Amino acid sequence: MMDFEGAKNFIIEKLRKELNPEFTYHCIGHTLDVHDAVMRLIILEGIQENEAKLIEIASLYHDSGMLIRYKDHETASAELARKFLPDFGFTETEIGIINSLIMVTRLPQKANTLAEQVLCDADLDYLGRTDFFIHSFELQNEWNHFGIRKTNLSDWLDIQIKFLSEHTYFTKSATDLRNNKKTENLYEITTLWQQKNQKKPSTTASS
Repeated sequence: MMDFEGAKNFIIEKLRKELNPEFTYHCIGHTLDVHDAVMRLIILEGIQENEAKLIEIASLYHDSGMLIRYKDHETASAELARKFLPDFGFTETEIGIINSLIMVTRLPQKANTLAEQVLCDADLDYLGRTDFFIHSFELQNEWNHFGIRKTNLSDWLDIQIKFLSEHTYFTKSATDLRNNKKTENLYEITTLWQQKNQKKPSTTASS
C-alpha cells in the first residue's frame, strides 16, 4: 500500500537538510511553493484523488535532482524518485507517471495531459504574482553564483522580457489566476529595461 505521507515527509526533510544552502532559487521554499500551487490547481481543475496524489508527489520531487547536479537536474530528480518511492509502496506504473511529470517541467515546457499542465503551471506560478521580481532575481543570483549563466542587470532583464513574452499558462485556472499580473510584470520589467538602456527592447524570440 502506498505510504503517501511518508514519501512526502521523506523528501521534504531530505531537501531541508541536504540542499546546498547557497541555492537562492532552487531551495526548499521553491519546492513548497510549487506544491502549494499544485494543490490549488488540483482543486480548481477538479482532478480526482488518485491522480492528484501522483501530481502532488511529483511536485515535491521535481527538483530533488538538485541534490546531485544542477544541469539536467530533472533527469536526476526522476532517478531519485525511482530510487526512493518503491520504499513507500509506489508501484512501477505510479513511479513511471511521476517521472513523466517531473521530466515535463524541463524548459521549454511541453505539457499535454492535464496532470502535466497542472505541474508546469505550478512550477512557473510566480510569473504571475506580486513576488515575481523577488524570485526572478533569486534565480539570477543563483546562476551568477554557480556560473550557469553570468548576467548583468540589463542582460537579465532582457532574458526575463523574452521569457515572459513567450510563456503561456496551460490550464484555464492558472490563466485566470495569474495572466493579468504576469502581463503587468512584463510591462514593469520592460519599462525598467527601457530606463536602463534608453531604447526599446529587442523583440527577437529566444528558446
